[in-house]
Amino acid sequence: MHELLSATSADRYVEAMRETVDRIAGRLRDTPQPFSGASREQLQELVDSVDLDAVGLGTATALREADDLVGEHAVWFHHPAYAAHLNCPVAVPAVVAEAFIAAVNPSLDTYDQSTVGTLMERKLVDWTCGRIGFAAGDGVFTSGGTQSNLQALLMARDAAGAQGTGLVILATASSHFSVQKSARLLGLGDEAVLLVRTDAHGRMDPAALAGALDTLAAIDRVPMCVVATAGTTDRGRIDPLDAIADECDRAGVWLHVDAAYGCGLLVSPTRRHLLDGIERARSVTVDFHKSFFQPVSSSAVLVREPADLRYVTWHADYLNPADAEEPNQVDKSLQTTRRFDALKLWTTLRALGADGIGSMFDTVLDLAARVHDELERDVDFELIGRTQLSTVLFRYQPVDVSDAQADRLVPLVRRVLFESGRAVVAKTVVDGRPCLKLTLLNPDTTLDDVRGVLELVRGAASALVERDDLVGAAEVGAR
Repeated sequence: MHELLSATSADRYVEAMRETVDRIAGRLRDTPQPFSGASREQLQELVDSVDLDAVGLGTATALREADDLVGEHAVWFHHPAYAAHLNCPVAVPAVVAEAFIAAVNPSLDTYDQSTVGTLMERKLVDWTCGRIGFAAGDGVFTSGGTQSNLQALLMARDAAGAQGTGLVILATASSHFSVQKSARLLGLGDEAVLLVRTDAHGRMDPAALAGALDTLAAIDRVPMCVVATAGTTDRGRIDPLDAIADECDRAGVWLHVDAAYGCGLLVSPTRRHLLDGIERARSVTVDFHKSFFQPVSSSAVLVREPADLRYVTWHADYLNPADAEEPNQVDKSLQTTRRFDALKLWTTLRALGADGIGSMFDTVLDLAARVHDELERDVDFELIGRTQLSTVLFRYQPVDVSDAQADRLVPLVRRVLFESGRAVVAKTVVDGRPCLKLTLLNPDTTLDDVRGVLELVRGAASALVERDDLVGAAEVGAR
């Protein structure tokens, strides 16, 4: 018997979904730590033991096997000891909408595959443009910030009206790596990205930008685009958007704002002013699956001038003929087949309200500020600057620990915690030195929860220092 979703399989669908939901709910209730602590070798053995050429097991058995693999060994972002990357716990209405999307399976490239879905996505694009301050903007949902940045830079390249090695993208060392990757994909090469000097907080220096633009004009290079960041990945900082827009206007250069992280400020009841100037951008990236608490993927690229989307339009008679009256979204997207990811955000907005989502984002920003205060008072830790969003950069470095020791501890402490499964933190490099990073995106996480993570860091680091063993981290993690 086939297992395609249809009228005849509807009852089996209900049974399978109910059992799966019950299992996941149990994991959510009972998971004691963010990761099982299984080694990569153990996980590889579990995966290798599955014979994908074997006779089918049936839906119920296959789903139980999937739970044994993924449910048991997933990294759980809802757990308060998960504090590593830009992964958020997800809103319940969005998760339910995800199931709806999978069952109906619309494709948002053409109207005759999606009907009302196309109209709902367009309304959400208009709503987001309104929040940005684009009076008559447009855009399209994408798979994530990397695709949004690529599309924005593609449009900027074609709008510049020049080709070849003369085009320059101005960004900073704190900009997302997708800027450099996009330059390669667009045939411009690594040398096309010019890194503008930043201030002490890692934000683009408008005076340095002005100087760079003047230098390019003097040597007949074409500034294709300036990429400003509203929420740098490590420091959680926002470039001075108004001042940068002034320089872009003076030079007639496309301004793209990568607000993948900071887009939650669009609905913040208390901090919307941090994005002042974003309305002057030519294009904007937003990642709803970061600060709007959406399941991946749920992102968009928005433009101030709808005509700019013409740079990605390609007419195919079977999809979007030139004489079509339907609003076919393939006209605006780098993708053809595209999921109805907009439904997740739509459902969440209707369930929680924009202010409700914004208040959740404010909660994690408030928590990060309190954690900064804690670290500044703690003699065992060194706080590496303050954020405008929800990242926390720090090192374990009591007075008797040298800079060299503190640097060597960073990757080892991270590995100890991850391999034990007790907590997941990240590591990065700031001003040439490694540091630990917390990214707080869970509104349910408390200050005491974060204190617990910091105590795990302190315990692992002090044990390594006490034993004078900054290599045997796995042994300590197994204790």
